[in-house]
Amino acid sequence: MERTAAEGTTGSSAPVSDGAANGSPPHDAHPPRYDACLPDVSGLLDGMPRQRGPVPDLPAPAPAVEPSEARSRLRVRPWRLLPTPTGTPFTFGYGAVLALTSLVTEYADPALVHHLHQASSTDVAHLVQTPVPVLLASALWIAGGILSPYAIGLVLVLTALERRIGGLRTAGVFLLGHVLATLATEVPVGLAVLAGHLPDSSLHRLDYGVSFGVAAGVGALAGLLTPWLRWPLLAAFGAMLVQDLLAFADPMTNWGHLMAFAIGIATWPVTRGWHRARTARERSAVAA
Repeated sequence: MERTAAEGTTGSSAPVSDGAANGSPPHDAHPPRYDACLPDVSGLLDGMPRQRGPVPDLPAPAPAVEPSEARSRLRVRPWRLLPTPTGTPFTFGYGAVLALTSLVTEYADPALVHHLHQASSTDVAHLVQTPVPVLLASALWIAGGILSPYAIGLVLVLTALERRIGGLRTAGVFLLGHVLATLATEVPVGLAVLAGHLPDSSLHRLDYGVSFGVAAGVGALAGLLTPWLRWPLLAAFGAMLVQDLLAFADPMTNWGHLMAFAIGIATWPVTRGWHRARTARERSAVAA
């Protein structure tokens, strides 16, 4: 763009001095300013846009992540899979109690062990007489020993769940599956005995262990995992329960496992809310 002042562009001609009229060069004539037609733009360069006004502040670049910090984010910490007294007190304490009762089962007199198991059984007769004590006592024993699949699953599942929603809420999910699945399998037996479809001996049976609570914990934990972990876990555990049911070795217990698993899945809206609230509190504590 040209910025020279051409004659006639402003609507009037430049004044002529006396010396110019006589043919001699003017003594006090000043050459026209280069940018006289554009006021207050002297010193700007042609063809350079956005020279007026202050330069806007640019956002500061994000700090580069140190390689050591990036490695720490991706670092696998296998010890977090196991319970600790401070990180997961409920799972750690409950696991210690189950380890103790497993030692009793292994080394105590068999007659004493049978009596303890029978007194802790959640059959219809005990549920009618002492429902609350027997429901709690039945969760103190592990059917199959300390190395059974449900014992290992209890440690891993409850640890992961407690790290996400806290100890009291993990205990609530466990007890919810344990109690509801027990009642859902035993109440129909009592009604069938009253209707005459089953003998009176069906009111007395050995029914104890942690498997219902573990199944509920697996269902609840799946809702807090990423999709690439959630759906394989649901498919694998659900297929195992269906396979046990089709084997028809213990239909009542196997139906209870499926019910407890469904109960855990039904807690997703609540457990996800607990997980979000716990994560927000941890982040605010770190920021403070």
